[in-house]
Amino acid sequence: MDQTVSKEQGDINTGSLRAQYVNSLDEETRHWLEEDEKYFLHQALSTPVMNILAKTEGAWIEDMQGRRYLDLHGNGVHNAGFSNPEVIAAVQKQLQEKLAFTPRRYTNIPAIELAKKLVAITPAELTRVLFCPGGSEAIEMAVALAKHITGRWKTISYWDSYHGNGFQSSSIGGEEHFSIGMGPMMPGAFHIEFPNYYRNPWNMEDEEAVDEQYLRQLKIILQRNPDIAAIVAEPISSTPVVPSQRYWQQIREICDTHGIFLIFDEIIEGLGRTGKWFACEHYVTPDVLVLGKSLGGGLLPLAGIVTKEKYNVLQHRSIGHFTHEKNPLSAAAGLAAIHYIELHELVKNAATLGRYLLEQLLELKKRFPVMGNVAGKGMHLGIDLVKDPVTKERATLYAEQIMYDCLKQGVAFKVIEGNILTLRPSLVITTDDCDLIVRTLEIAFGRNKVY
Repeated sequence: MDQTVSKEQGDINTGSLRAQYVNSLDEETRHWLEEDEKYFLHQALSTPVMNILAKTEGAWIEDMQGRRYLDLHGNGVHNAGFSNPEVIAAVQKQLQEKLAFTPRRYTNIPAIELAKKLVAITPAELTRVLFCPGGSEAIEMAVALAKHITGRWKTISYWDSYHGNGFQSSSIGGEEHFSIGMGPMMPGAFHIEFPNYYRNPWNMEDEEAVDEQYLRQLKIILQRNPDIAAIVAEPISSTPVVPSQRYWQQIREICDTHGIFLIFDEIIEGLGRTGKWFACEHYVTPDVLVLGKSLGGGLLPLAGIVTKEKYNVLQHRSIGHFTHEKNPLSAAAGLAAIHYIELHELVKNAATLGRYLLEQLLELKKRFPVMGNVAGKGMHLGIDLVKDPVTKERATLYAEQIMYDCLKQGVAFKVIEGNILTLRPSLVITTDDCDLIVRTLEIAFGRNKVY
């Protein structure tokens, strides 16, 4: 059995730097880390864990030793901030009203109000909603809808993408970490490369020429497979890689021509992260918009899909038959989170401070060639660290060193694909927080050498 740990989804937890960090923690923390390791089933990327948290609040997390970290990961749930007081109050109020659960065949006002709100803030064509507990299930629902409507069964998605751990969602995802050892996966799941202007096999810099090469891969599959039901993608990758508007416009035209569903997975990017309510607003309207993570207000699990009126034709089937499909507590949390984002203009904050932070990082890049590429939109940014700016060889060990250095300084983030620092803070952050991020990285880059 291959015991190699993939670095696609995050920093590995078995290296020497992780051990050094854990050894620096106090005795009580290490005790609870040992208890966690003792009782939980072990899995890569989350066992052993790196620390024990005592508090999460706003844009910050705090460990048992009272050390605070500006968290730039948050598993994507913290758009409205951790432990948001208005979200907590909404859930407490719902509990006091003694409506904590709604059995199937019934509904409740919070679920209806949340669905209504999503229809109001998503693109105008999207008018029908289904909820479920998590993002994997939401992807399953979206693809099931596409297959039923089109009468087809094949999909096209992207290598190095993550769409969940369900059997179909992990087949659609492009990371072998979630499919190796599972035997035959869902048949008909084709993959192509995501348009990347910094890293592409043709070493091209012209965006339009690069787009054409990537689109060629898609067109070849379509020529040989007329039974494609859906193209499934994040409009902006989790790394992030930001495609051109032209790319997604052409994908939209291809889908319309061939009768294919375009499914956008905005589980991470939705609800303001990219400086618009939804990342698709930078590009085109999909047939299905998939939401999750921050939809539960950082408090409760909640995901779902929003789709078009013309697809409301499956009254004879059930593509989202979940016990907690219309959970009033989760719906109350989601509604409160959206209201908070609206009230405090956090979408605008993500756009404004996102531009500010990106500009500061690009200035830093001029001084540190190890920052091979800086990209992103809003509060969805990434830094591709390289050993050499010409060869673009990934600086994997260096990225890990930088991560732990920044952690010691009080800034926490995740490393994806071995060398990309992903910066996804809460949308409640301030200019001072942005300055802290840049200053922390500057110190770390200055005192760590690339080998």
